Amino acid sequence: MSSLKLVKFEGLMAPTFTPFDENNQVNYDIIEPYAKFLKSNGIEAILINGTTGEGMLMTVEERKKVTEKWQEVCKKLEILMMVQIAGCSFADVIELAKHAEKIEVDGVLCLPELYFKPKTIEKLVGYLKEISKFCPTRPLYYYHIPMFVSVDVPMAAFMELAKKEISTFKGIKFTSGDLEKGFPCLKHGQVYLGSDTILCGALALGFTSAIMTSLNIVPHLAIKIVEYMKKGEVEKAREQQMLLTEFVEKILKKGGGDWVPSMKKAFNENFKDMNLGCVRKPL
Repeated sequence: MSSLKLVKFEGLMAPTFTPFDENNQVNYDIIEPYAKFLKSNGIEAILINGTTGEGMLMTVEERKKVTEKWQEVCKKLEILMMVQIAGCSFADVIELAKHAEKIEVDGVLCLPELYFKPKTIEKLVGYLKEISKFCPTRPLYYYHIPMFVSVDVPMAAFMELAKKEISTFKGIKFTSGDLEKGFPCLKHGQVYLGSDTILCGALALGFTSAIMTSLNIVPHLAIKIVEYMKKGEVEKAREQQMLLTEFVEKILKKGGGDWVPSMKKAFNENFKDMNLGCVRKPL
């Protein structure tokens, strides 16, 4: 099963932008060319409907249709696909979990409840355990992004408990610059680094996977960082990390500082023949 491939996956995963047309409606037609572009640039796995993909700004129906289209294309191109299903009402999260199960996505990523926020690891595990009942054969991952959702329970302890309580729990996306907290998580499952500017340092600590927006635009930099670190050529890896960090800083300065609008704008400017449209309000 392809889901098992994701559980064993080590490498770089691109969180995709959701393409919109001039009326700010989802442009499904450009998804396949976009996927082929990523594949041709060395990307073997993607995350859809996450922060970069503006999943929380789409309707449930749109998210389902986007997932179906990406699933169709990814199967054709042999790209692994994880889908983010939360950031909406609990009933809608369940609906998206059922849909992910039905079409057999490779993996499911889940944010915490965003209003009645879990204050303890037990509450967070309980939330994910309930959701896992509706996608019982899909590998389940938690999306740790405290700067956006203000949920910051100890991740290592959370993962340890989640592994005991949820049979399908496999790991987390760790979108935080605090590697001191991220490092202990490595012994409890898969940990996808979610911060573009610290890839080199994370690899040195033992991280083996990352989900980074810049992979849409300059994938060669991250690929080189990984290759050099595997060879033990740390100085060369640092040089590539500096280039990547400077690139990200330049994009944010030019785009006004907000992550998704800046990155999407940069993609459109760099690849004018594949315009993915503007971001949605309130972005």
